Amino acid sequence: MQEKILILDFGSQYTQLIARRVRELNVYCEIHPFNKIPEIDQYTKGVIFSGSPSSVRQADAPQVDFQQFHGKLPLLGVCYGAQYLAQHSGGQVVPSEIREYGRANLAYIHTNNTLMKDLPANSQVWMSHGDTIKEIPAGFEIIASTESVKVAAYQIKGTQTYGIQFHPEVTHSTDGKQLLQNFLLDICGCTQDWTPFAFAEETIAQLKADLQDDKVVLGLSGGVDSSVAALLLHQAIGKNLHCIFVDNGLLRKNEFESVLDSYKELGLNVKGVNAKQRFYDALAGLSDPEQKRKAIGRVFIEVFDDEAHQISDVKWLAQGTIYPDVIESVSVNGGPSATIKSHHNVGGLPDFMKLKVVEPLKTLFKDEVRRVGKALGLPENILHRHPFPGPGLAIRILGDVTPEKVAILQNADHIYIKNLEESGWYDKVWQAGTIYLPIQSVGVMGDERTYENVVALRAVSSVDGMTADWSHLPYELLAKISNEIINNVKGVNRVVYDISSKPPATIEWE
Repeated sequence: MQEKILILDFGSQYTQLIARRVRELNVYCEIHPFNKIPEIDQYTKGVIFSGSPSSVRQADAPQVDFQQFHGKLPLLGVCYGAQYLAQHSGGQVVPSEIREYGRANLAYIHTNNTLMKDLPANSQVWMSHGDTIKEIPAGFEIIASTESVKVAAYQIKGTQTYGIQFHPEVTHSTDGKQLLQNFLLDICGCTQDWTPFAFAEETIAQLKADLQDDKVVLGLSGGVDSSVAALLLHQAIGKNLHCIFVDNGLLRKNEFESVLDSYKELGLNVKGVNAKQRFYDALAGLSDPEQKRKAIGRVFIEVFDDEAHQISDVKWLAQGTIYPDVIESVSVNGGPSATIKSHHNVGGLPDFMKLKVVEPLKTLFKDEVRRVGKALGLPENILHRHPFPGPGLAIRILGDVTPEKVAILQNADHIYIKNLEESGWYDKVWQAGTIYLPIQSVGVMGDERTYENVVALRAVSSVDGMTADWSHLPYELLAKISNEIINNVKGVNRVVYDISSKPPATIEWE
């Protein structure tokens, strides 16, 4: 079994970031709501309490019995977690007299303390809290301070319980990685055995044991998540994995054929299904984004169900669910999560299919999925493919969807992506796509007046899609792309570039 760190989530926007930093140190961790603590077993090496938007002084503040960990396992409280441990051990937490948000520097560091090992003098940290620990309880020792925050970090003497009022997981805390490494390796004794190869090996063995000779059906999307899930299952059960790749008429130009070829080269048992017209019929006349998403989800389920019923004795449905999906589904009440838009492929297929669900990637973040895919030999064109929405080009066509609009968008988008690849920019951006706008504009071509369509280009940089900045593509490249689209795509006479960041905008327009 895999050794692990348990992260208890009190609703902080940074909780996933703590997990990512732990994983980057090749240590496996799991996030659980503070009020749904799993069984602590012999493989649990330590516990981290996250921050929270709540104050420990509130009557309805999140509560947890930390005595079940204190003195038994290494424990690190971050921000709210540190204040909670202090408050409930007899200390005093009060509203901050001065604003404690943003960059600060550690004016005092207890250099002989294990948690503070190798942190340089004046190390920069990131504060983000409205309360502060005014008085520490008896038996607590201050191990770091800033000019304005006396209790920036502490240890409960004689134990492996620590608290810090800053956030080591954000990049603004320049030595945050070192502090987490000290906690994970020197205090918890983790062996850093969480690697892509180790994950693949353990997952394949577990899949073999769980599935045995059962048949599994998996809907492929052409994206990295479903593709890596397919490779893991293929190595575990071979031809008992039945993959279905549906052409919904909303993929990028030539994508159905090229991705299908890649899958077949990998030896996957995959069936391509042309269902374009069924999707176009269902989308006819729909302009509302949610109605379009729900129509696409419904037809996908119908097509998938039709195909799955042609395979005898299927017992399992495989999905490419990844860890952020799982975390969001059990988020802490009052936490930062909110439903911005529905995703038709989250939550599986309806009850009438009566299939058990297997999710080989449900413990991985997106970048970890890519690393596992690389270890398994997934082709580059799939491995580094930009994220692409489940509803496809339907949500990049604002307003109603028609085959004619899809063709125009596919051709414009093909020119855009080709230029990004040829210029070396494709791998520098997180996600890029073309949007078909529901407006027309006046133009002139030759001596003739035109009144045609407008497309917007979107490219963003991001780590995980939670936040994103617009990519600063060179003007010369944008000019070349615009010129090629207008000259080659009949029906488009104007190209614009989206310079909105997330937040406040989302990456997709619908």
